[in-house]
Amino acid sequence: MSVRQLRRWFSGIAAVVLSASLLAAASPGRVTYPASSADFANPERGLYHHTSSCDAGSFDENVLRGYRTTENISLVMCIFYLRDYRTGPISATALTQLQNQLDTVQRAGLKVVLRFAYTDTDDADAAPAQVVAHLDQLAPYLRRNADVISVAQAGLIGTWGEWWDTRNFGDEGVISAQNWADRKRVTDKLLSVLPTSRAVQLRTPKFKRTMYGTGAVPRIGHHNDCFLASPDDFGTYENPAVEYPYLRQDTRTNPMGGETCVVNPPRSQCPTAVAELSGFHWSYLNVNYNPDVIAGFAAGGCLPDIKRKLGYRLALTNGTFPATANRGGPLAVSVGLRNDGWAAPYNPRHVRLVLRSVATGAVTRIPLGADPRTWQPGPATLAQTVTVPSSLPTGSYRLLLELPDPLLPDRAEYSIRLANENTWEPATGFNNLNATVTVR
Repeated sequence: MSVRQLRRWFSGIAAVVLSASLLAAASPGRVTYPASSADFANPERGLYHHTSSCDAGSFDENVLRGYRTTENISLVMCIFYLRDYRTGPISATALTQLQNQLDTVQRAGLKVVLRFAYTDTDDADAAPAQVVAHLDQLAPYLRRNADVISVAQAGLIGTWGEWWDTRNFGDEGVISAQNWADRKRVTDKLLSVLPTSRAVQLRTPKFKRTMYGTGAVPRIGHHNDCFLASPDDFGTYENPAVEYPYLRQDTRTNPMGGETCVVNPPRSQCPTAVAELSGFHWSYLNVNYNPDVIAGFAAGGCLPDIKRKLGYRLALTNGTFPATANRGGPLAVSVGLRNDGWAAPYNPRHVRLVLRSVATGAVTRIPLGADPRTWQPGPATLAQTVTVPSSLPTGSYRLLLELPDPLLPDRAEYSIRLANENTWEPATGFNNLNATVTVR
């Protein structure tokens, strides 16, 4: 072969390589995402702390922040006792204490599981009309602080607000039709004064089934505060053969949580604990009580999984993105996700595609039509074609995914972190999709 022929041959090869390169640049790119096994804090899920009565000792902001930053805990229980107001209005001092507590929680970047109660020692609760009047007083505080209320437990009735040993609503085993009507009146009132974005939890499946029937009823979840304590969890279940299948289905869309009660092997050991936490879609669990049960989870080897899988654990699996897009034109993205947790998120949450300029760092957010509350355990796909804003400057943009809290959109710690390696940006609350698009 002559020198001239060799030159022509190499020129042809170069042309083919250049054409292939241009084609690749104009073709969709596929990215895969390694999963992370790390334990980390995410809002509205996981282990929670409950250390004192919320109406008494005040939260310490630094302690709360330490829960999140050193223990990966994003929830605290606030049981606010109204002991001194059984026959009259709640004082301004008490209402100010409630507001101060919730302000401290927000500054620390956590949320509360909120419950009101009248007693933790006996059956001395308040009459139904007084409870309703108190909820009217509490209404503006519940609405103003919806951003840090993860969920509200029904409370208000009986010892600890757990609907047992009650002076005014029918005692255990002797509940009249009027007592049930009064209980439902309190629950309905709590639902009405809470923002519609927040759910109420009842102490047993029987309470919900008796007051609202056996069909699907939104915004009413469940909490079990004697989890694993006995065959019926100390009265939590009246008929497990009926209530277990009901609860498995109902907790797919309504929040479930609670605490353990006493050591009760083998039921309180890892195999049953994990099976029921998973099957009943638990989102949160008290780390402080019962400490011996929690220690048993650690000894049995399931506590790390419990920490990671309570609630949601969303991870990217793959993504397909175009290399280029035109201003005012379509941008098609497809993202594969997997929820390796035991439940879907239970409160509303935005989903946004973020375009961040490589040159300037300027951020453009594009809403995606997705609802994370539908991302049940297992795979999910987020595929959508959005329109690139016609005003967007030309240039190169990194693609990111943001799942912010609608009520706290500027607080990165309230955004959902995805369980992947090298994607989370703690300063922004963005999850880096590790893809770039050129806007022309």
